[in-house]
Amino acid sequence: MSTDTELDTRGLRCPEPIMMLHKAIRNMAVDEVVHLLATDPATERDVAKFCEFLPHQLIKTETQDDEYHYWIKKGSR
Repeated sequence: MSTDTELDTRGLRCPEPIMMLHKAIRNMAVDEVVHLLATDPATERDVAKFCEFLPHQLIKTETQDDEYHYWIKKGSR
């Protein structure tokens, strides 16, 4: 999947991955895609809520071993 930004938050714990995601998306253009890599299981819940609240589009999620991958498209806000 094509991405515009890759954000590696592996090894960080809540709330850092979501705070970094928020900052990264703020600097992106509408419809650009960020690929978030994380190891914190709390991101499964937090990323979905983040996208729902703001609203951004959670395009895809994947879990590989102990890593979580999220592809998020920036919404119009």
